[in-house]
Amino acid sequence: MDAADLDYRARTLSGCIPPLLVTRLLELGHTEEVEFQAGRGEWSCAREWARLLGDQGRQAEALEVFAPYVATGWWPAAQAQAELLESWGRAQEAIALARPYAEVGGLPLEFFARLLARHGRMDEAVTRLSAGIEDRLLATALVDIAGEAGRDEDIAALLAARIPDQHRCDSPWCCRGLAPDTAIGLLAMIRERQGRVDEAIALLHTRQHITSVNNHDQLAGLLARHDRIEELRVYAASERYGHAAQCLADVLEERGDVEGAIAAYRTFGGSPEGMWHVAVPLTRLLVRRGRSDEAIEVMYMLADQVGAEDWIVDTLCTLYADHGRAQDGLAYLDALKACRGGEEEWDFFRLRLRLMADCGLLDEAIEQARRHAQGDTSYAARTISGLLAKTGRVEEAVAVLEPHAFANRGSLAGHLIDLGRVKDAVMLLKQRKSEPVAPVWPGSFSNEP
Repeated sequence: MDAADLDYRARTLSGCIPPLLVTRLLELGHTEEVEFQAGRGEWSCAREWARLLGDQGRQAEALEVFAPYVATGWWPAAQAQAELLESWGRAQEAIALARPYAEVGGLPLEFFARLLARHGRMDEAVTRLSAGIEDRLLATALVDIAGEAGRDEDIAALLAARIPDQHRCDSPWCCRGLAPDTAIGLLAMIRERQGRVDEAIALLHTRQHITSVNNHDQLAGLLARHDRIEELRVYAASERYGHAAQCLADVLEERGDVEGAIAAYRTFGGSPEGMWHVAVPLTRLLVRRGRSDEAIEVMYMLADQVGAEDWIVDTLCTLYADHGRAQDGLAYLDALKACRGGEEEWDFFRLRLRLMADCGLLDEAIEQARRHAQGDTSYAARTISGLLAKTGRVEEAVAVLEPHAFANRGSLAGHLIDLGRVKDAVMLLKQRKSEPVAPVWPGSFSNEP
């Protein structure tokens, strides 16, 4: 067993049994296969088998499962074992196991510091994280821990020192280390925690580049939490990604003002560019409220305004299919095909297949798919097999995928497992092309642009 190989397979899911299929094996009662593969270098099997042993009180056996993986020095294995030890009430052993890995910084240090903090060793956690404050992940963990440790002002001073008074970056790569906008966001978290809400708001208004992370705007969330709805309305009108508008709509919907929530989206989406950002959350709101026809109209109008982008057409056809309007979806695709000179690329044709299946035309859909110019490709086989499997025709789904087995090994293996052909599925999943194994990632990020 080799750390670099384990790391490569876990990151790429190449030549291994992926987590979702391990779960399926266990759900279908194939625990003996999972146990066997856990001893053959299959990390996802080892992790689940060790967890099951721990749940049964067989802690020593669980640790034996992890032992060869941890012995390679591979951090994810050590982390998984530390998590198990902590869950069993053996926190000191978990800390001792994770400590050497924390020396490299990055994710291992973040995990180690949070582990220390959960078990009363706040000062050590803060000290270690403070030294790595230039790393965004470590700085975030430091702010999370600082409040409980009573060190808010100390950490606030460290962050404030990283927010220049005059110079502001003209791009995200201008300055090395912790980006000023990130430092501002973290300092605002501390100020809010201290009850200094006005200071937090003022800080967030000074950001220049990074205003949203993972589709959530920090300032919008702060205004919503403190019931500053009118300020949130003003901010939503200026924030360009629609995340503040979505926050405003969520607050209004929670308060029972559904029409106000819809209006918040429609106000932001007054232009095609604006609606581009909020069409999907608006349609979800309308569907939640039983107004599927209005949701369909939103996506239809967006397609008409900005063009038939693939994600727009996909969302629209999914709405048609999910709400009993498959025929309308087919009519839309027919009109789109006519506008394009009778051509229909696979990305749109695959939507037609689902709609036809919903109309009871599965066999006709499959026949059309096979005649399509891209009908003999691996991705077409995946779509066709999915339709067959969905209607219980799993043997036929397997037959469609077999000529493209390597490209579709995950889907094919799933069908084989459903048919009880577990050994065949495992053999298929373990196939992989011969590729150089990259050095194992230590869990830390580069500061280079």
